[in-house]
Formats: sequence, structure tokens, C-alpha cells
Amino acid sequence: MHLTAPATGRTEAPAPARTRDADGMAVASFILGLLGLLVLNLFLGPIAIALAAVSLWRGTARRGRAYLGLALGVADLAVLLIAIQVSNTVSWSL
Repeated sequence: MHLTAPATGRTEAPAPARTRDADGMAVASFILGLLGLLVLNLFLGPIAIALAAVSLWRGTARRGRAYLGLALGVADLAVLLIAIQVSNTVSWSL
């Protein structure tokens, strides 16, 4: 006698959907890192770093884009630090 219903076909998310999400995060990290070099690098840099790290952790097929997004996110923060040192303020303009 079974007290619970048998499991229906419901399982975890299929691997292709998870990989597709990771690929999207890799592309998003690249775009946000690239955009962050121009504007809002204080916000877009850390977001690009986080998206790249999560996409690499999830096993993206676009590892190159994820690494570029990671590098661009770090470059965003480096540009911000250099601009702060040059202007002696937190806000800077071109």
C-alpha cells in the first residue's frame, strides 16, 4: 500500500534551458561591461562581474564572452578608481 502518489514526470529544469540561461548571462555581462566603460561604471561593473561569475558557474557554452564580461567589469572599476584619483572626487565627467 502506497500512501503517496507516484511521481509524475516533473523533475528539475532540463539542462538545455539552464545552459541557455547561462549563455544569456554571459552575453549580458559582456554588454554591461562594455557599456560600463562609458557610463555608470560604479553600478554596471559589479553587475557584469556577478553575471559573468554565475554564468561560468552554471557552465555556459559562451565561456569567452563570460571571461570578457568579467574582464570588462574589472576594467569598469579600474576606470572608476583612476577617474577618482585624477579628479579627487567620486563624481567625474568627460
